[in-house]
Amino acid sequence: MVRLKRIYLAPAPEDGERILVERLWPRGLKKEDAAVDLWFKDVAPSPELRTWFGHDPAKWQEFQRRYRGELAGKGEVLEMLRQKARQGPVTLVYAARDEAHNAALALKKVLEEG
Repeated sequence: MVRLKRIYLAPAPEDGERILVERLWPRGLKKEDAAVDLWFKDVAPSPELRTWFGHDPAKWQEFQRRYRGELAGKGEVLEMLRQKARQGPVTLVYAARDEAHNAALALKKVLEEG
């Protein structure tokens, strides 16, 4: 099972393993307060894609398509995440304010399809 949660929300026991899927550390958050078990920087969108998207909902469909293209070359990391999810709850934590249009959501969809 893969869940999503903003990193700024308090950790909870049901989160299971908390994996940060951002390239940059979230602003204003101390590492000890984040309760992150793993930080997978490399699974985050490239800086170019992130800048292009700019969390613009009008670009959401195209962002997902491009991000999937980037993830296509990261099969080993994706399989590792899928394996962790088979072993127990995994929560992908992210920093974006928009809960309906963010890279963690797109990544979750890819993981669940695979």
